[in-house]
Amino acid sequence: MNAPTIPPAAGLRDLISREVKASELLRALLVVGPFVAAYFISRETALLNLGLVAVSLLIPALRLHLATKVVAWHYLAILITFATLFFAAPIKPLFVLLTALAGFLAVAVTRYGEHFRTLGNWVFIAAVYLACEVREGVGAAEALRHAGMIIVSSPVALALVCGIQIYDQRRGKAAVSSFGPPAAEWFLPAAATAMAVFAAAALVEVLDLAQGQWVMWSAASVVVGDLSASTDKLKQRAIGACVGVPLGFLAGLALPQNRAGYALAVLAATLTLISFSRYIVGFGLRCFFIALAASFAGGASGIAEERVANVITGGAFGLIAVALTDIVWQRMIRKDRSSA
Repeated sequence: MNAPTIPPAAGLRDLISREVKASELLRALLVVGPFVAAYFISRETALLNLGLVAVSLLIPALRLHLATKVVAWHYLAILITFATLFFAAPIKPLFVLLTALAGFLAVAVTRYGEHFRTLGNWVFIAAVYLACEVREGVGAAEALRHAGMIIVSSPVALALVCGIQIYDQRRGKAAVSSFGPPAAEWFLPAAATAMAVFAAAALVEVLDLAQGQWVMWSAASVVVGDLSASTDKLKQRAIGACVGVPLGFLAGLALPQNRAGYALAVLAATLTLISFSRYIVGFGLRCFFIALAASFAGGASGIAEERVANVITGGAFGLIAVALTDIVWQRMIRKDRSSA
């Protein structure tokens, strides 16, 4: 007897249901969509960056079931870190040191609860990305105006995320009162993250690399545990960049440059931060939409090579930092045992 065949439409629905987190996608669309629509109406680019603030607040809020009070503290941490890095950016050595410190603190907070890593990550990612993005290719006055717009308008992002949390909690999803047990080994990954981010930020500043936030973000992103886990994370990011960026670039070549396409591509890239079950799928699509957005904006020349190179370079710094800290730690353990 032949096995029953599955209709293609049903198979596609099953695949989408497995890969896409529909509930989180809808909530992300509700908090990011208004800023993209406002950008399309006003042409104010700062509004697009507010989408990153919103999704950076939303991801920990949904995953950790945060109370609105904690979301507000998270919001303040993002703004303070962003403002600190923004004003430090003209002084390159200071910017490098403070960025490394931000990377260290993002992981060090796990000494008070392992779930704080999610909060720390989404402070670091948002603040570093915005500090670099706001100053990219503009003068000091325009960068200051852009940063001011983000800070002044950002309470809207906080209100949207808190509104979703209040709605979910009224439907029975209780807010957490604990952030998990303290991490037993918090210092080693925190030190590795600081080393990787320091090296990445120093390289960006010395070589004046375009879109340097990609290097720093990748350096911190691959520090997820031991060397094997970090290598696997870098492999997924490299595959996602090598596949997604060229495809996005090619799609952009086939489509006309227009502001509506750019806005939608930015919206889609932001939504990939939260909407997919598998990291490699989400990251690959994020790279695709970032390259597509650059094509719509008329600035895609060289972005494929830039994005892939930055992802791999930053990830390499992360791997080296994980390996070095592990070697030092093992030597310290052997030394303590021999002197005991």
